[in-house]
Amino acid sequence: MIRQLVYISSVKGDPGAINPDAILHVSRRNNARSGVTGLLYYDGRRFLQALEGEVEAVERLYRHIATDPRHHALVILSDRMVATREFGDWAMGHACDGEDRAVLISRIGRLAAKASPAVRATFESFAGLKRLF
Repeated sequence: MIRQLVYISSVKGDPGAINPDAILHVSRRNNARSGVTGLLYYDGRRFLQALEGEVEAVERLYRHIATDPRHHALVILSDRMVATREFGDWAMGHACDGEDRAVLISRIGRLAAKASPAVRATFESFAGLKRLF
């Protein structure tokens, strides 16, 4: 069995200081060593992430994320055991200025295609949100 943990957090400080490509690069390297895979979605203000791996590896990584000064208001949305990895290899989607929402939602849907319906809907809904301010 594999542990799957899905959380959301908000950026602490200046969102412009966040470099999603650098986060992805470091995450891929570190997560490969610990056998953690999943999906990280960043919309410019919030992170939505699914982590999958051995129970202790996911717990260690989440504790590290919880102490990362770039995050605050972390909320675990789902924490469950799954028979197989639903996200396969590490992937990351992020909103791009001016990107068509339908294209973005479709891309996130493909990345989360094997996830449970509830987890997939969480990512698709998050990608489809429009900023009110």
